[in-house]
Amino acid sequence: MERGFTQPRKYEEYAYVLDFVERGKSSTVRGREGIMVTGIGEDRLTLLEILGVPDSSFEVGERIYIGKEGRTKVLSVLGKMVYQKISSTAQNELEGVVEIIVNQNEKKFIDYINNCQPLTPRIHALELIPGIGKTYMKLMLEEREKKKFESFEDLQNRVGLKEPMKQICKRILEEITGDTRMNLFVKR
Repeated sequence: MERGFTQPRKYEEYAYVLDFVERGKSSTVRGREGIMVTGIGEDRLTLLEILGVPDSSFEVGERIYIGKEGRTKVLSVLGKMVYQKISSTAQNELEGVVEIIVNQNEKKFIDYINNCQPLTPRIHALELIPGIGKTYMKLMLEEREKKKFESFEDLQNRVGLKEPMKQICKRILEEITGDTRMNLFVKR
């Protein structure tokens, strides 16, 4: 994506439920009340406050449709939330739900590893993923030149990086909690 060209705003199609309150007050929109769902967007990995349709039920970890057309359980996406303001239940569920998202979207994350570039002359995007230092990075770059990685398992077998899925999850959690200067996966 080149700078200077404005991209149409991209909206999340799906979110995963982290927590919900049957009778709650919105923390993002004054005066809104109802079923308040705290979710995480599947694509942009942002924390969202979602207003549920009255009398609908939600489960933690459930994937719900939040796109523009044809919502069944969601009245509206009220806004983005910050990690520090979500419930302790949502904070506790976050790691497990992020793992579900990364597993369900393995191809997207493997494509990222196959295509990511240096961020600055000194830092490659790969190095920002926990467990990947200069040695693993060099190995990964050499291997992906020969043949693109096909899965987390393929990556682990060819490079020796233990549990790449868990390392990516760790990075996503660091980005969500705000412990990073640059984000690879979570859209601000």
